[in-house]
This record gives sequence, structure tokens and C-alpha cells, in this order.
Amino acid sequence: MISVAQAHQSIQAHLTPPQPGESVSFQAAAGRVLAQDIRATMPQPRFTNSAMDGFAVRSADTATASNEQAVPLRVTGVVSAGDGGELAIKPGECAQVMTGAALPQGADAVVQVEDTAGFGADTIHIKTPINGGHFVRQRGEEVTQGQLLVPAGTRVTAGEIGMLATYGYAQVEVAPRPTVALLVTGNELVEPGVPLAQGQVYNSNLHVLARLAAHVGAEVVHSRTIGDDPAALQVFMNEALEACRVVVTSAGVSMGQADHVRAALAAVGTQEIFWKVAQKPGLPLLFGRKGQSLVFALPGNPVSAFICFMEYVWPVLEALQGLAPAPKLAATLAQPFIVEPKKHRFMFGAAWLDGARLTAAPSHKLGSHMLSSAVGANCILEAPPGPGPLPPGDSVTLNLLPWAQPLSSQP
Repeated sequence: MISVAQAHQSIQAHLTPPQPGESVSFQAAAGRVLAQDIRATMPQPRFTNSAMDGFAVRSADTATASNEQAVPLRVTGVVSAGDGGELAIKPGECAQVMTGAALPQGADAVVQVEDTAGFGADTIHIKTPINGGHFVRQRGEEVTQGQLLVPAGTRVTAGEIGMLATYGYAQVEVAPRPTVALLVTGNELVEPGVPLAQGQVYNSNLHVLARLAAHVGAEVVHSRTIGDDPAALQVFMNEALEACRVVVTSAGVSMGQADHVRAALAAVGTQEIFWKVAQKPGLPLLFGRKGQSLVFALPGNPVSAFICFMEYVWPVLEALQGLAPAPKLAATLAQPFIVEPKKHRFMFGAAWLDGARLTAAPSHKLGSHMLSSAVGANCILEAPPGPGPLPPGDSVTLNLLPWAQPLSSQP
């Protein structure tokens, strides 16, 4: 049996670098991880333009303007967004401009329509003095050409899609999605919707693991539920190890008479790196490797499978896409946290902000079979072995679930 820290070290030692990136359309990059830096192909704004519907003027012409003595300016033309920007104005002239339109040559400011009189006539009257740059977006004021916009290793969301489109990236390099095989075992498992016979249970682990794999950006290539059949397990293992970078199984890895996964992995030539970790839940965790494929054999209890996936499999699937792991956080306990004398303890829990302080409490449902402890949880709390419970006010480590945020108040 090894410690949690030793388990992570062993996994890191066998983790291979991400594969080379692949080119996809920028629309297809949503949810993927960038394998290249995105830099500005042009300044932004690309040209000096109007921030308001109004009139482009020479600010010096408005110096004496007031409500009582408006300054007349002759309108020489209209500039709309998309026009080429060839229009120029001279002293005593102005041009009507629309938001986003290029500023005419000679103009250095824009007067909004509300500060003028005579709209629609050949001459308008400016009723207020303005300074140069008023309602003007200067070329390059937001972004300079060549500036780093989004670094490689960033997952693409709507904001990044906007950057790719804004700067003309029709194609972009992204990390390949790690291929994953999922297997759950047990004669007792039945799919939801099928009537249960005596001794049967609904199969939740396969669907939880599939959702987690999809959420982290992996591609589930094989997904199977197999009974306690050693021969069928070996066939699946051979297929999965041939096709996938990561193989994740659930159940069949402990010491019961129907636990055949460990033997099946050995039979197909998998190198067992470790088996059993001093943790609760999830003691009978197995990690192995065959060629470039990594194997995580998780326990069958649903809380154990869920937490072991988040603690060990999720960061590997992130690393295979070039993502850095999110740091774990420290929080102040609002309720006692049960620790184990010889095992690292994990529990689902809730974290919230109490003023500026991150505060947390574990779930009251402690059993590894109690999957309802994950409902409403936004984090996984953890503590190393110790002599007794951590009292309220002590610090505890937490891993904020990637799809959750700290609550604004105590739940």
C-alpha cells in the first residue's frame, strides 16, 4: 500500500507528453485546448473610428461653442461603418459619422447628435466645446499588433472564440482529445429504465464516468458494462489498450471472488505500477501501463469511483491536453472533518465565501456507497492521516469541482 503522494508521483513518472496539435476550424475549437499562442494579427481597433453616432469635427472649431452661441459647421458628407475613410474635413466643416465608422481625415473628435442643432440640414450647430479624442476610438488602443491574446494551453470558451474570429483565425491548432475507454463490471448491474430483479442495482458509475470524461475534454471511444466474466474482460482490455490513451474501469479490483479486473489486466500484459492506496474512500485503486496507454482501475462503490476519477484521472486527462492542473485551495472548517489514523481522507463538501474567507463543510453522508453526497457538492475536501477529527476553525484542503464555484453564502 502506498500513500496518496506516492500514487501521484508514480502517475507523473509514467505520464507522456501531449501529442502534437491538430488543425481545426475556429468554430470547432470550442471546448478544445489551444496548442498554439494566439497573437493579434492587426491592431485593435484597426483604424481610428467613431465611438458614437454624431458628427466628426476638428475640436479647435468647437472651442467657443455654447448653448447661447452655437458654432455653425458645414456638413460635407456622411461616413458609415465599412466606408473606406477617404473623406477629409477642413476648418469650419464636419461630417456625419456612424458608430464604428472611420474618422475622416482632419477630424480629431466626435460630437454626439444630442449636442447639436439642425440635424439633417447642410449646416449643423455645435452647442458645446469638446476636446480632441472625444468619442474617438484610437487605432491600437485596445490591442497592438503581435500582442499575445490567448496563450497555448487555454481551453477555448466563447471569449476565445471571439478572439479567433476578431483576428481572422479561420483555422487553429488544438491539442488532440485524449481517447478513453470506460468499463464497469458486475453481474448485478442493470441499465436505468429496465425493471430490477432481486439483487440487482442500476448502473450509475458508467454514466458518471462518461460525463466526467466528456467534461474534461476526453473522447470516450469504448464504453462497456460487462458481467463478472474473466474472458470477456480480457477481450475488452485488449481492444481498449489498443485504441485508447487512457483506460478507466470501475469495480472488480478488490479481493472478492468475483473481482477479475486485476487478473485480466495482467493477462493482457499490463504493467501494474501500484495497487492499493492508503486513502478513504478508494483503497483498492490500481494504476498500470501498457505501451503508451495508462490504466486506472477504480473501486466499484460510486463515491470511491467518482472521487478517484477527480483526484487521479482528471488531472491526467488535463495534462494530455497541455493543461496545467488547478491548484488546491485552503479553507476554514465550519464543521468537524473526520480524519483516519492511517488513511488520507476525502469527502464531498460545500465551500462558500464568508466575507473574504473561504469556508467549507463536509457532507454528512460518509459511506462510499452514498452517491447522494455528491449532489449539491461544489468541492472535495481532504486531509492526511491524523489522531482525531479536525475541529471547526482548522484549515482543510479542498479541490473545487471544475464545474462549480464557491457559494456566496453558507448553504
